[in-house]
Parts: sequence; C-alpha cells; structure tokens
Amino acid sequence: MIVAAAQFAPVPGDIDANVRTVAGLIRAAGADGARVVVLAELALTGYDPGLIHADPALHLAEDDPRLEPIREACRAVSAAAVVNGPVRTAAGRPGITTLVIGPDGTLLARYDKLHLHGVEHEVFAAGDRDGRFELDGVRFALATCYDNRFPELAGRAVADGCAVYLASSVLDVANDSFEKVYPVRARDFGLYVVLGNVLGTNEAGVCEGRSGAWGPGGERIADAGTEPGYVLADVAVG
Repeated sequence: MIVAAAQFAPVPGDIDANVRTVAGLIRAAGADGARVVVLAELALTGYDPGLIHADPALHLAEDDPRLEPIREACRAVSAAAVVNGPVRTAAGRPGITTLVIGPDGTLLARYDKLHLHGVEHEVFAAGDRDGRFELDGVRFALATCYDNRFPELAGRAVADGCAVYLASSVLDVANDSFEKVYPVRARDFGLYVVLGNVLGTNEAGVCEGRSGAWGPGGERIADAGTEPGYVLADVAVG
C-alpha cells in the first residue's frame, strides 16, 4: 500500500483556503498511487490555538459542509484522507481532531488528541480513546503530535493489530522528534510510522516540513523535504 505524507503552510483561520489546498494534495497524491494521504495537526485552520479560541466559527462539525471538497477529492481518486482540525465535542470545547475520510467520501474514523500540550489545555478538550481504522485489510493507528511522546500509544497499537502508525504533527525546526521519537517508535514496536508535518510560521514556531515515513527498523524510507507537496511511502504489509 502507498501512503502519502503531505505538507503545506496553512492560512491562519481560513478554512476554505486550507480545504482547497488539502483537496488538491489528495487529488495529486491519489493520482500518483496513494491510497492514504496524511496531513499535519490542525491543517484545516493552521496551528493557532488563540485564534481558534477567539472564533467559534472555526470549530468544525464531523459532517461540516465546508469539508465537501475533501470528500469529493477522496472519491475522485479513491483515497482516504487523514485530516486534522478543531472539531466540536460534547464537552463544549473542540478537540484537536483527526477525521479519516474514506475513499467513498464517508467518515471512517474520528480521533481526538489524547495528550494536550501547553496552551492547548486552555482551548481544546482531550480525547478519551485511541484512534483506529482499517483499509484494504491494513489496520492503522492514529496519533497527534505530543501523543507521540508516549510510547504506550504505539504499544497499544501493536497489541490491537495495527501495522501502520499515522502521526499528524506540528514540529518546529528545533524539535528533536525526527531523531528521538518517530524512528524510535518504528524500531521499538516494528511499525511503519508516517508523519504529516506543517510548513511556515505558527504559534509553535517556524516549521519546515520534513514529512515522511520510517520503516519498522527505524530507517527513514521517505522524506518530503522542506517544500510544499507530498512524498510517497510504500508500507509493505500483509
């Protein structure tokens, strides 16, 4: 199976513009053979917790009509999209939520970030369960940025039959996760790890992408570099 790790610089607070970019990346990666496309944390709004807190119009619903271009893109290329944004919860606050939109445009899974970090505690509601979905007989685990600092998530993923671990993150240029987290999770748990990171400046700092994937031995198998676009990773499972 081919998984794409995609990256771009979101326009802060402009859901429509970001949805158009995400939809374009899905169409391009899907036409290039990707069955799953993974994007960064809060790709739909940009990583701007202050802005999200101040403007409830930025809080999405699972079936939000503003996401229809993404659903259409998934249907057009028969690919699933792993997209993240502030999605409403029963607690009132939004979650930092991954929505997995399937190849037919329907919702395959929802995952709310379990481990919030810093200012996120003031804006978002934490999730209370792990994220999973299955496609073409392959079982995937979902995790979001700071979640990846907790190895027990990867441990539970393996115990639950997952072979691929998808990480939607916002990592600035000083973040050590590229060396000390993602390859370690891959090697220690025998997982494919696929990272969708962000480009540009946001409330986390300056981010330069480097989305990509690590094989079960911890080796880098795909690197998108520092420009907008995507990279393909062959996750040879099954």
